[in-house]
Amino acid sequence: MLAAPTIADEILDLKKSRKAILLAHHYQEPEIQELADVIGDSLELARKAREFQGDVIAFCGVWFMAETAKVLNPDRTVVVPDAKAGCSLVDGCPVEPVREFRRRNPGHVIVSYINTSIEVKAESDILCTSRNAVKVVNSIPAEKPVLFLPDRNLGAWVRKQTGRTNMEVWQGACIVHDTYPARRVVEAKTEHPRAKIVAHPECPESVLAMADFVGSTSAIIEWCASSGAPEFIVMTESGVAYSLQKDSPGKRFWFVANENCNCSDCPYMKMNTLEKLRDCLVNLEPRVELGDDLMARALVPLERMLALK
Repeated sequence: MLAAPTIADEILDLKKSRKAILLAHHYQEPEIQELADVIGDSLELARKAREFQGDVIAFCGVWFMAETAKVLNPDRTVVVPDAKAGCSLVDGCPVEPVREFRRRNPGHVIVSYINTSIEVKAESDILCTSRNAVKVVNSIPAEKPVLFLPDRNLGAWVRKQTGRTNMEVWQGACIVHDTYPARRVVEAKTEHPRAKIVAHPECPESVLAMADFVGSTSAIIEWCASSGAPEFIVMTESGVAYSLQKDSPGKRFWFVANENCNCSDCPYMKMNTLEKLRDCLVNLEPRVELGDDLMARALVPLERMLALK
């Protein structure tokens, strides 16, 4: 007797019939990452979104990431498992104050982290991710004042790395990374003294000061794989454990709980499920729909970022 098809089987069949590609962020649940064509951080997925041949992009991440994929693929259908999968950084940076800043400070270069709405991207001069933020800011002439938005911790870290004194930083924060308390890092290091500390630059400065390595999600994965250390204290979202364990077999990874949920999970990233992924491929909904003018304006700073080598 043949076994009934699983949800994973249904998704694989739908991918084929829809001529779809499945993109998944490192913070997704392992069962979603196992089905993905590409797993990556924001920069990797932004690049891959425009390289494939097909009709449908199923984006397993959060909404702003799917918006970015749509801008790069205006003629393709972009769907997400759950349209409510948002981001605290997006919520903390509405477009109107950004427009007002632009009106009052026309000489500033606005550098927007990719964790922003499409409307904010359209008001920006250039985008960045946590992986290339230092490179992006260094590409701007030193005499030009900069507004970096929206993450205050990443902005402060970039300002320190670049020595940029004429850079203002928006005061937004990630509800996961910003609430890691330094005392828990100290406790983890006491419990695991051989472990190296790796941290995402969205973490507070007090946490970053204790880190052996600071970098984007993918950079953390690469650093841990190349390091000779046997174990690591990981200061980022727990979904990265899937890629860490795959790329660094035999090594151990310890995750520190934040203050919000006493865990390392992003509630938005965890809203996506296999059932929702299957349904979005069946119905081609929820679908990302954006106006042509908005996409054209957002594409300019996005292309500037992607052009940097």
